[in-house]
Amino acid sequence: MTDTPQHTDEIVLKGIAAAPGIACGNAYLYSKLIPEVRPRTITAEEVPAEIERLRTANARSEKELRKVLAFAEQKLGSESAVIFEAQIMILADTILMGTIEKRIAAELRNAEHIVSDEISKYKHLMLASTDEYMHERAHDVDDVMNRIIRNIQDQKLFSRLEGASIIVSETLAPADTVIFSRNQILGYATDLGGVTSHAAILSRSLKIPAVVGLRNATKQIKSGDAVAIDGYGGHLIINPSPATVEHLEAKAAKFRAFEEQLTGIAGLPAVTIDKAKVELSSNIEFFEEIEFARVQGSEGIGLFRTESQLIGRADYPTEEEQTALYTRVAEAMYPHPVLFRTFDIGGDKLAPDTHHEENPFLGWRGIRVLLDRPDIFAAQLRALLRASARKNVRIMFPMICTIEEVHRAKEMVHQAQHDLKAAGVPFDPKMKIGVMIEVPSAALMAEQIAEEVDFLSIGTNDLTQYMMAVDRGNDSVAALYQPFNPAVVRTIHFVIEAAHRKHKWVGICGEMAGDPVATVLFVGLGVDELSVIPPVLPEIKKIIRSIRHRDAHRIAEKVLMMSSEREIREYLSSITRTRVPEIPLEEE
Repeated sequence: MTDTPQHTDEIVLKGIAAAPGIACGNAYLYSKLIPEVRPRTITAEEVPAEIERLRTANARSEKELRKVLAFAEQKLGSESAVIFEAQIMILADTILMGTIEKRIAAELRNAEHIVSDEISKYKHLMLASTDEYMHERAHDVDDVMNRIIRNIQDQKLFSRLEGASIIVSETLAPADTVIFSRNQILGYATDLGGVTSHAAILSRSLKIPAVVGLRNATKQIKSGDAVAIDGYGGHLIINPSPATVEHLEAKAAKFRAFEEQLTGIAGLPAVTIDKAKVELSSNIEFFEEIEFARVQGSEGIGLFRTESQLIGRADYPTEEEQTALYTRVAEAMYPHPVLFRTFDIGGDKLAPDTHHEENPFLGWRGIRVLLDRPDIFAAQLRALLRASARKNVRIMFPMICTIEEVHRAKEMVHQAQHDLKAAGVPFDPKMKIGVMIEVPSAALMAEQIAEEVDFLSIGTNDLTQYMMAVDRGNDSVAALYQPFNPAVVRTIHFVIEAAHRKHKWVGICGEMAGDPVATVLFVGLGVDELSVIPPVLPEIKKIIRSIRHRDAHRIAEKVLMMSSEREIREYLSSITRTRVPEIPLEEE
């Protein structure tokens, strides 16, 4: 953070900007009590009482979450409060709770041990994933599990503070974020978490500055320490000097002025000064996120993660359950398009029937699972087709590696269409089918794949990981995870050009799509659509409306000649400031 004056006592920690704003004050180090679980053998006679302990704790947990839900609805509205409805649904899952009760009786073990063991299966599958969104959902599942165990053990939680504080914690559950907001909270700072975490989403809704992913802030801070949060740049400053505080206050004023410029932009089209159109869509996972996406100016859903339906379940959702959800989503976004990604599961991803693999990142996942499980795939395809009656449903297949996989997936779609037609069920016979480009083999075959489908969607997270051979969750090599690496940028350009030669539409739905530094580049490369998390939509639209397409094209041509990630990133940062001077980008 080179633009912040420092003095010798200051310590600057770099994290992830999760909720905008500046906060200066005293830290409160929050160490959440994690219940201790020890296996204990019970007798057959004790089983009914043990099951009753579980049911009582489950009922108490639901009552607690309903109180949090009511408070969140009152403070934030129903759109943000849906997070707690999802947690309540886990508690109400009769299959999950039935499995736990059966295991208590069969294994003669105490309730908290079985709860921990059974629910942890889902948590560990999520944490093993390379998908950031799955990591965040794992923390939500973990929170529900710990809540049940605490209530089995009849423990209480602390949530009251005296005076204004900046909460510093290893992690914050959604309920923590909302309950703490009853106090005078200035900001949140956590060791773990990402921009898609529910705590981050709630912090943005609460308008409380937050920085996450700080790794070891809790090891360097004690309660009462003077700290400052920069929720724009993603920094936490320990012992900030008066000059640093003054600088941060000036920065906050600059950002407030910029945010005022965004007022009213949601209803305007994402077109450049010389009238080149870019479709701006949203990445979501729950129906309840749609209203916020629309308010932010989303022109569609560029990625709906259908695997969110598997959270807290011991089986796959039925065709009827899926049809109901997909229909609600399609109708809520009509007439705008919705791109449903078929289940991206297996290997390192959440799946009810997954199995252990030595290298899950290169294993049984995505389209490989679906083609090996035609019963699951067929049910989902029929549900998606049944939801397509209003003609705004599109589907895309994840982790495609070969053209043969595309052929087999299309055959499954044709069979689903045949089945519905024979049954007299209406659907859109021209529903568009696309493929996610996430691995190098698919990128190199983009032109041939584009000939087989209606559109391509580039998933920059996995594409970067596989192009660079880097697990970004591995601290030893995380620095090599470089979305702006020339190899990645040139591959994206190659895919766009290949698709356009076949007159096919190309979108980008990875994290890079929502990075303001990349916007001018993507416009210049000729991308047709950007799909981002809803909070950044106005900022991306502001950039698009502030540039000329011909200028962006020249900038992209220059970038394609560069040979290092740093050179590209620094050039694009300077260009964005020059071309869109109102946008106060963070200094590298």
